[in-house]
Amino acid sequence: MTTLRCLCVAAIVLAADLALAQEALRSSMAGETAAQSQRLSPSSMPFTWRAGDFRLLTTPSLGLEWNDNVRLSRGSPEDDVILRPVLGLALSYPVTERNLLQLNVGVGYDKYFEHDDLSRWYVQSGSALSFDIFVGDFRINLHDRFSYVQDSAQQAAIANTGSYGLFDNTAGLSSTWNLNQATLTLSYDHQTAMSTSSEFQQTDRSSELFVARTGLRVHPRLTVGVEGSTSLTAYDRQELDNNTSYSGGVYGEWRPGNYFSLTPRAGYTVYSFEQTSHFPGVQASGLNTWYADVTVTHAPTEVLSYSLSAGHEIQLGIQSDAIEDWYVRPNATWSIFKRMAINTAIFYEHGTEQGARLLVPQFAQEAGFDWYGGSLGFGYTVSRRVRLSFNYRLTMRASDAPSNQYTQNVVSLTASYTPQ
Repeated sequence: MTTLRCLCVAAIVLAADLALAQEALRSSMAGETAAQSQRLSPSSMPFTWRAGDFRLLTTPSLGLEWNDNVRLSRGSPEDDVILRPVLGLALSYPVTERNLLQLNVGVGYDKYFEHDDLSRWYVQSGSALSFDIFVGDFRINLHDRFSYVQDSAQQAAIANTGSYGLFDNTAGLSSTWNLNQATLTLSYDHQTAMSTSSEFQQTDRSSELFVARTGLRVHPRLTVGVEGSTSLTAYDRQELDNNTSYSGGVYGEWRPGNYFSLTPRAGYTVYSFEQTSHFPGVQASGLNTWYADVTVTHAPTEVLSYSLSAGHEIQLGIQSDAIEDWYVRPNATWSIFKRMAINTAIFYEHGTEQGARLLVPQFAQEAGFDWYGGSLGFGYTVSRRVRLSFNYRLTMRASDAPSNQYTQNVVSLTASYTPQ
């Protein structure tokens, strides 16, 4: 591929009237990660049942969990035992030699023995329907990514409730033009987000997400590029402000070997908020800030592998228009014993409410928070088909408002079965 063609691709994106919006980029990167994990040859995919080229893999599991603070309360924490059956389904069918249809979904139920109001069905994050179409140098992906999850302790901005959750459906398409030394990707998604409880219905919204990215391979192991997108968000209720966000940045991918990768990215974000909220005292204002992220993965030996992600971002808020946060998330896996893997992880996030805020009593005095903790897990392969996992997770939250501080301990035991 000539240098001229590569430069033309870069010029197309630089001239495009698209800038990188954090919500749009986050959705795009999640979709690309999911697509990478599914790019297997159809003949190499495991299965439970097969009919011709159609393959179905079922992976049931059963978990038992003890949680000492199910409502994330500081004053009088309530504990419970939760039973968690889950069924994972992975379907694949090659429509043609180059066009693959896939469905991956995990469905489960959380049964709380003492707090039945928190019992619920859920659809795991990462569930998706995807169809890849290859035409010449183009890969077109049609997709619908969806989840229905309720876990208050996984959202840093939440305290004093066990009912926070979100139904998220993101449907759209992306097209990647592969020019050997350069790639150009354009994508569009329509996202619908709805709260799983009436307590947080102010976050119900729909968004239009547009992303453009180009990468140029300047060395066999180094790719650099620019990325841009925009997002338009409208809320169902007139409590938070509708907004349009733009930002733009650069990124790199360095893979000096098969066991190490480094992916930095940085840029600038602009949020423009409309005065659509009718909530008393809420006044819309624009937000401008920078974003950055660096992700490292490394497997220096057969015994140890680790990864680290750290950065600064702005995202849509729950009790305010937006949240600006810093985060760091290291983890390591130790395969010291033949059939056992040990996983250790820690996380830290510092968030600050930005823009207009809802005057919700328990969050009225909170300007910033720190959300941190860690986990320790043991996975043991009993046989080729059965695996046991033990996990301990500690989550803590500090806040300007003392009532929004909490500590939660969770201990779980899970047995999973893979038929083949």
